[in-house]
Amino acid sequence: MSETHNHDDMPILDLDLSNTSRFEASRFLDSPESIAAFLAEAMKANDAQTLMHAMAEVAKAKGVNKLAQDAGVNRESLYKTLKGGDKTRFDTIQKLMLALGVELTVRPIEQMPRRA
Repeated sequence: MSETHNHDDMPILDLDLSNTSRFEASRFLDSPESIAAFLAEAMKANDAQTLMHAMAEVAKAKGVNKLAQDAGVNRESLYKTLKGGDKTRFDTIQKLMLALGVELTVRPIEQMPRRA
């Protein structure tokens, strides 16, 4: 039996996060599967900055120097690329993905439920 939830019906929580520490995703990106899942979630945002931030976390986990070497780019260029921006070239993203051991894939978008 499957329940569906309407996000509009979800309560807004008033949380005090002042005593929490910053989440470092790079600490948990220790396998190709976790890296692929993390980047896949970032891709769902359809936002270049979000993807580049996620790739920066992965680079931190793998080691920036090692990633730059594996991707065939210099470290300074890699830092510039990971800062993000809409002008990042696809071939650079592709080199980084290959160096990370992941690939971009294409699949149909699931249909969003229609609102009444």
